[in-house]
Amino acid sequence: MWADSHAHLSMGEDIDAVLAEARAAGVTRVVTIGTDAAESAAAVAIAAAHDDVWATVGLHPHDAKNGVDTIVGLLDAPKVVAVGECGLDYHYDHSPRAVQRAAFAAQIQLAHERSLALSIHTREAWDDTFAILEAEGAPERTVFHCFTGGEDEARRSLALGAYLSFSGVVTFKNADDVRGAARLCPLDRLVLETDSPFLTPVPLRGQRNAPGNIPLVGAGVSRTKGIDLEQVAAASWANTQALYELPESTPPL
Repeated sequence: MWADSHAHLSMGEDIDAVLAEARAAGVTRVVTIGTDAAESAAAVAIAAAHDDVWATVGLHPHDAKNGVDTIVGLLDAPKVVAVGECGLDYHYDHSPRAVQRAAFAAQIQLAHERSLALSIHTREAWDDTFAILEAEGAPERTVFHCFTGGEDEARRSLALGAYLSFSGVVTFKNADDVRGAARLCPLDRLVLETDSPFLTPVPLRGQRNAPGNIPLVGAGVSRTKGIDLEQVAAASWANTQALYELPESTPPL
């Protein structure tokens, strides 16, 4: 069995069909992600409609200027398992950096207050990301979503007790740093994601991504670490369960 720890189902066109294809591929757990008030509300609604889907509620750094107060009320909805994705993105700077930092710190505190997991987005902002986590205290269940750092960033993340989430990037030709991080990451700290509809893995580059492609991400990690695919599937399934405190088994559909 496979789990997709980070997908954007609300950005898809036919959620029922996407989930049916995922189940046919052995993907029986999907966590759909909130990035602002509207996307978080959509994630909550999708999770409510599907037994094998859970939601996060968060404010992406691009949308930090909207204010964390816009998403707080959604955190108490059923099947919300994490705050995020939240963090820092200094590549695009769609929100001012100081605003991003304040929103990230506030969402870390929300995760602490509600005993929720924390899903982190960081791009070209590693030092500030670690500084804020150290100042606020990394929640016990923290994941660096779509990990794109190298071995040094992996070591710093793991030292905080965080999980590393690997996406289709691990299959990309120019992603040697990410593969180095995957080789270094202990199996009990590794989860998989599609980040769909983005970052479609090889050999499907150019097509729209979907949770049913998680086995391709797993195959990339399997090749990189030189271990059996079944080990990657079992570890990522168990770790997604632990990270998001999901039930031990998914109800029959």
